[in-house]
Amino acid sequence: MNECHIDSAAIIARYDAVVEKVAQAARNAGRNPEDVTLIAVSKRHPAEAIKILNNHGQLDFGENYVQEAVAKQEELAQCNINWHFIGHVQSKKAKDIAGKFTLIHSVDRLVLAQKLQKRMEMLPVSSLDGERKVQDILLQVNIGEEAQKSGVDKDGLFELAEQIMAFPQLRICGLMGMPPASSVAEKARPFFSNLRILRDSLSTHIGIPMEHLSMGMTQDYVQAIEEGATFVRIGTEIFGPRPY
Repeated sequence: MNECHIDSAAIIARYDAVVEKVAQAARNAGRNPEDVTLIAVSKRHPAEAIKILNNHGQLDFGENYVQEAVAKQEELAQCNINWHFIGHVQSKKAKDIAGKFTLIHSVDRLVLAQKLQKRMEMLPVSSLDGERKVQDILLQVNIGEEAQKSGVDKDGLFELAEQIMAFPQLRICGLMGMPPASSVAEKARPFFSNLRILRDSLSTHIGIPMEHLSMGMTQDYVQAIEEGATFVRIGTEIFGPRPY
């Protein structure tokens, strides 16, 4: 990873401003700010920048690329961090992330879930009662119906969820989605609203409450929070432009 000067004060100042904006958006929507988790998206930023924010109190960090994420996990092994994998996962890379992340946001097809389950079955039993670890996941939905974007089609969501529910080491906790890149700010709101409705319908369909909605990034997280986001994924507004 390229070396670059890190302005700790600037990162912390930007971060504090985002934390307040997230909290204010929640309050404006009549929600408890504690019900919205800020994920600092640290892809392409050095581990030292993550450590600065972690020491400042930020626990949740999101990564998009498997090799980069695993390297950072090793470098920051002594830090108390909740790692989120938010990028597209190639099926062959499932073995590299299963069991290593607090939450995988981007499960969108059966073959990926099968690979994750298989890897989870191979991990050693670590709990005293002999129970195997469970990997929490979100199902990524292609809410913009874009051919080039990852995510299960809305029409296939229920079937995919039913299939994954048969895997004992995977636990579906909610949905993730991204509106089209051209739909920012208020234009993104209908997509967030639709994802919330889908989440609620899926919960009813399978009979399991699903708490989480991962939606909203730098350009639209206020609208996402107003529409029910429990995770917002913010990178540039916190870390600044990616160094490469």
